[in-house]
Amino acid sequence: MNEAEAVKQISPEMEQTAALKAKDKARAATWDLDIAVFLFGVLAIIIILLFQEIGVEIVAPIAVFGLAMVWLVGWRRGRQLYQRFYREELSNLEREASTGVKQTIEETLEEMVHRALRDRRQ
Repeated sequence: MNEAEAVKQISPEMEQTAALKAKDKARAATWDLDIAVFLFGVLAIIIILLFQEIGVEIVAPIAVFGLAMVWLVGWRRGRQLYQRFYREELSNLEREASTGVKQTIEETLEEMVHRALRDRRQ
């Protein structure tokens, strides 16, 4: 078996495993410090506007817009991280599969040599 056949051996289960691992990693890394600072900034603006006695009809849309932006940036970042992590996990699985195939071939050759030596001795 060569490496092309090893790549073909990646089953749907392996792809699903890669997708799940990538999703977990992306979900954990989605909310980073940049988003937290942005959210803190939105909160500070809202508090300042409320202390300046600006009407709720002006502050509420600003708050909703800020929260929507935080959600959008987090969602976009999560999607980008998911794609990156998915490619990494898939390449790891391909590498493991090809390494496993090479080890199996080496073991098979080694077993054949041992069997041939045993047959010669008898």
